[in-house]
Amino acid sequence: MVQLVAALLVGVLMVLRLPALEPYASAALPVYVHLLVMGWATQMIFGVAYWMFPRPAPEHGVGHPSVGWICFATLNGGLLLRAAAEPAGAIHPTPLWGAVLLVAALLQLVAAVAFVALTWRRVAAR
Repeated sequence: MVQLVAALLVGVLMVLRLPALEPYASAALPVYVHLLVMGWATQMIFGVAYWMFPRPAPEHGVGHPSVGWICFATLNGGLLLRAAAEPAGAIHPTPLWGAVLLVAALLQLVAAVAFVALTWRRVAAR
């Protein structure tokens, strides 16, 4: 829910075109889209998919809850890094911001792999 509100707030700020935020307004579109798609939609899809797939039989184990927390932390950590680095890199392009964006993308990749690991037993049970 936080990502949805944050995305919509960024969208409103982009439309307002406040003079103090003008340098960031043109660089905010990728942040808006990423917060909305990866932050809101992807997390909603992850949650609903995890809830909808049947639980595996107890003898197959349910997996370790830390995998779910890894998924949550790396997805949101990647989103936060991207939200900071995307406009900063557009306004002040340096190799540092490119490296931060790479780390953000890798964190989101880890989140996707963790989600697959978390739900695979549920999918394979079908």
